[in-house]
Amino acid sequence: MTFPEHYGPLPKQVLAEAIDNLRLAGRRAGLSLLGLAIGSGSVIALLNIGSSAEAEALRSFQSMGTDMLVVRLAPDRRSTLPPPVTLDPDVLRHVVPQLIDIAPVSLHSIRFRQSAIEVDAALLGTSSELANALGLKLRRGRFLTVFDRRQTFAVVGAQVAQQLSVRGRPLQPGDRLPIEGYLFNVIGIVAGQPGNPLLPVDIDYSIMVPLEGLRRLFPEPRIDSLIIRIATQADPELTAQDLKRHLPALLHGQKAEVRIPRQLLDGLKRQAATFSRLLAGLGGIVLLVSGVGVMNVMLMNLAERRREIGLRLALGARPRDIRNAFLCETLCLSLPGVLLGALLGSLAALLFSHFAGWPLRLSLTPLLLGTGSSLLTGVFFGLHPALKASRLQPMEALRETAYE
Repeated sequence: MTFPEHYGPLPKQVLAEAIDNLRLAGRRAGLSLLGLAIGSGSVIALLNIGSSAEAEALRSFQSMGTDMLVVRLAPDRRSTLPPPVTLDPDVLRHVVPQLIDIAPVSLHSIRFRQSAIEVDAALLGTSSELANALGLKLRRGRFLTVFDRRQTFAVVGAQVAQQLSVRGRPLQPGDRLPIEGYLFNVIGIVAGQPGNPLLPVDIDYSIMVPLEGLRRLFPEPRIDSLIIRIATQADPELTAQDLKRHLPALLHGQKAEVRIPRQLLDGLKRQAATFSRLLAGLGGIVLLVSGVGVMNVMLMNLAERRREIGLRLALGARPRDIRNAFLCETLCLSLPGVLLGALLGSLAALLFSHFAGWPLRLSLTPLLLGTGSSLLTGVFFGLHPALKASRLQPMEALRETAYE
């Protein structure tokens, strides 16, 4: 039997019938739509949260500068020479010309007591080049200079200055700070610095004094690390190799471990990608559950409309007409759920970013992936009931309903 090309219901008739059938399904269709909205929203929200977390982590890591190297020094047990107390940066710059600023750091922990308050801080013996190497900004006063090497001067981090108050106010330049029995003159207060995982210490909770002045406080201070800023055009990895080759001779055989920001950034990107995939997998599980709900609604519709389908087929409806009718119902059920889910997911991601203190941002890629995958999931789970309905035999459908 052949049919003319225009045979069958018009698209607007199919659409109107699908909407009417879903309306008659009532609460069942509404709950399925809500489930798909939750699944779609979960995927979009989790992908956006993962993307925002990755961007925030990369932003905080990139703020430490890709032109900085941190060298951790460890004593070599085979060496009989004592570790050096000072370092001539010009000698190191001569053998490794790519180095711009070289700041040695000798790290110690101290505790201050004021009335009933105890404040722990890090005492850094360093040089004037630390400010340029880290890009430090001073809130008040000035930083150490080459003329302060043998002076009892101190530059205080922002948090330490706040905690060590003098007569009810934070520390200021001109105040005196007792350190291990010596009075140090405060000459500067460093502005708050972002956290830097490369550094051996948090600058906000540190007190910086001239490296040579540590001999007043400790009998055998030694250099623990070097903070170095390299030329913009220099290759960090090649520069790190040169440092490893030349530093042992200058530092009495000490072992040198060079940390490069670029390597940390690459590792962080891999971790963030894994985290995003994990969140996407969790959202996908929720989406699959909501897809099963769509299939359940369509199978229930099929069970309730077997007599109707049998009559249609007996009166000349083609199997593809039945299939298209069920697929249209699936689309009418899935599309509003996906759009509602996109709205809810985007709102949830924005609220999460707001309460986490991250910049409010939405990425287009998670939105497209979330809506696309949710729509495909709804259609996929609605395809089986549609094909099953199109394969019904008219006599079997009518016979079953007649016995009922």
